[in-house]
Amino acid sequence: MTLAQDTSAEANYGEIRLESGFTPDPHIIPVRSGGSIDASDRYENCRGYISNAPDVRLRFEAGSLPLIISVDSDADTTLVVNAPDGRWYCDDDSGEGMNPSVRFNDPKDGRYEIWVGTYGRSETERARLEISELESR
Repeated sequence: MTLAQDTSAEANYGEIRLESGFTPDPHIIPVRSGGSIDASDRYENCRGYISNAPDVRLRFEAGSLPLIISVDSDADTTLVVNAPDGRWYCDDDSGEGMNPSVRFNDPKDGRYEIWVGTYGRSETERARLEISELESR
């Protein structure tokens, strides 16, 4: 039996609160991607290596706009998100280049725990976690 990530652990890069219509958009948090845990061992369709604690915890007050969580990095990064509905969402390369992006068309109010992973067992890599409601920037 595999254990899940610790969604209640203190986030590595802190907790943020945003409500729909936030500015500036995108909200950017510098992080280092990666960790020692293989996400594919724990969650179906997930890739990359992540830490046990979330990298960022987002407390979000939703409106009528989508919520888009993505990563910008020169490294090959992945994304794992635990949404307020308790479901796990993962992405590898649906953003630009080798960057991941998870889009919630009808986001819910509540906590989003976010992990930025590194594809493959490399050192941690510099990355920017971007939270947006805009279709394109």
